[in-house]
Amino acid sequence: MAGLENAVAEDGIDKGTLQHAPLMFPGRSAAGRSLWLAVLLALLGAALGFVVFATGQIAGAGAEYALRNRALAALPLVADSLKADVEKQRLIPLILARDGAVQEMFCSPSSAKEAALDDKLRGIARDATASVVYVINTEGIAVAASNAGEPTSFVGNDYRYRHYFTEAMANGTATQYALGTTSARPGLYLASRVDGSEGPLGVVVVKVELDRVESSWRESGFVVFTTDERGAVLATSVPQWRFGDLSPLSEEETETTRDHLQLSGATFKPVPLSQRGGNMVTASPAGRSAGFVAVSRDLGKAVPGWRLSLLIPADAEISSAAITGRVTTLLALILLGFVVFVIVRRRRAIRQRQEALARINTELEYRVNLRTADLRRTDQALAHEIAERENAEERVRRLRDELAQANRLSILGQIAAGVAHEINQPVAAIRTYAESAARLLQNGRSQDTAGNLSSIVAMTGRIGSITETLRSFSRRATGAIWPLPAEEAIDGALSLLSGRIRDSGVMIERKRTDSSPMVMASRIRLEQILVNLLQNALDALEDQPEPQVEIALTAKEEMVAISVRDNGPGLAPDIRRNLFMPFTTSKEKGLGLGLVISEEIARELGGSLRLDTNHEKGASFTVELRRAA
Repeated sequence: MAGLENAVAEDGIDKGTLQHAPLMFPGRSAAGRSLWLAVLLALLGAALGFVVFATGQIAGAGAEYALRNRALAALPLVADSLKADVEKQRLIPLILARDGAVQEMFCSPSSAKEAALDDKLRGIARDATASVVYVINTEGIAVAASNAGEPTSFVGNDYRYRHYFTEAMANGTATQYALGTTSARPGLYLASRVDGSEGPLGVVVVKVELDRVESSWRESGFVVFTTDERGAVLATSVPQWRFGDLSPLSEEETETTRDHLQLSGATFKPVPLSQRGGNMVTASPAGRSAGFVAVSRDLGKAVPGWRLSLLIPADAEISSAAITGRVTTLLALILLGFVVFVIVRRRRAIRQRQEALARINTELEYRVNLRTADLRRTDQALAHEIAERENAEERVRRLRDELAQANRLSILGQIAAGVAHEINQPVAAIRTYAESAARLLQNGRSQDTAGNLSSIVAMTGRIGSITETLRSFSRRATGAIWPLPAEEAIDGALSLLSGRIRDSGVMIERKRTDSSPMVMASRIRLEQILVNLLQNALDALEDQPEPQVEIALTAKEEMVAISVRDNGPGLAPDIRRNLFMPFTTSKEKGLGLGLVISEEIARELGGSLRLDTNHEKGASFTVELRRAA
């Protein structure tokens, strides 16, 4: 309290304004009331928790009931899709068993009749979208099939071991779900016996692969599967459940099921599905356990002995309903408690409001004055920091400009010898032309003398263009940018390095466009970037066979790209990672600042400089600049 009073005194605030309310110290009666209040709050909290929990359970049960009704409504549709596919195919063996061509082929077999029957079965299978239709004689040998002549042809195969053959020969019709011996694909086999005047002639079989039905089940979002009377899973929307069992089987039961389905070596592992209670089950069709609402029904005469089960995902919906019910109940109880609390506390709040407002007002005035003083000091410190930051940024800009200028002067020093060689050639030619003009003038040949003088004028113009390029490049660049033909900057950079390019024997290949695009740039700074890139390429091509530098100019809608590529040894991986970091270089005497400065210049021009990582051989750099409107 003393510290607070001292702080207030330092800021010129009256200490008396903080002394409106006396301090209150609780006695024993207050402690007793606090204990009773804690007990009451604990009882209320327990009751509130019980009500919220019970509401969630009721809401979850309602959601489970709604899911069960939805599953019961969807179950007939799912069953009908399977029944329709099976019933459509069931008519085929019944009709073919009475077909004259089938009976005639059995009575007087011949190759021509078998071939004709093969074609007929092939057309029936295609029109009925059946997997395969085939005819078996009384010895169990397939004599005709819709897939005759194919690598998977059934003709000639022995099917005496198949239950559908023996049952059809004995009872007239048969149904069996099993794996195909040739295709290894599961399917439902529908068989019908062919009767003649003297007894059975053979069996007609249709294999129905339930791929379309299983696919429609998967698309529905439900988990659907069928089981036989032994509990083995047959057709299913979860392929990994096929030939599993709903409950663990004994060795004898496993052998019986294996014989019924004719699956030698099958283990019939239990399906990951367990009863949770009521209509709820726990299953893991996708490798993760989850709760489902399950309903089932027998398929009856459509597929005797089969039972269809449908599972609807339930965890998310039941959990959401329970959470919604609990949250709604909790909010309602909180609202009710709040209303009661407001009513009880209203009178006391009225009495205390004025005192609280007075204390708040006093505290607020104190904090405002304290905060104002802090803001005043912060504002002064911020103004000082801003001034220091502006000075630092100005120094950075000056140092950056001086570094760029030093880089240009360094480049001039490197190319001075080449430029001197460029000037020596026209100077020597001027001397030769001048001496020749003197002799011609002595001989009175004024017209030839005028020609030599014209050549001297041309040579001096060439020298002037070379020195003007050097003088322009050495000037300190300004920050102004304007529309500039990109080809002119490339010509200027090549002019500066023409002597070195000629002496190094490097071939320069330029890919020009029909018209030079205009870019927003400063010519001096753009030339500095290109000279840096060209010098790096020339350094990389030393002692390289058939050295070549390619300069490509590409114009896009908003940007113009200038690429400089060489066929040298390329850059090492460690150099590539830190290429645009200061002092990163692969040269023995290099400082590693050229690319750093070039990238900074490109960024100031509103563009970028990058290393092309998809260049196969050598190195490729691309500078992109804004295209002038």
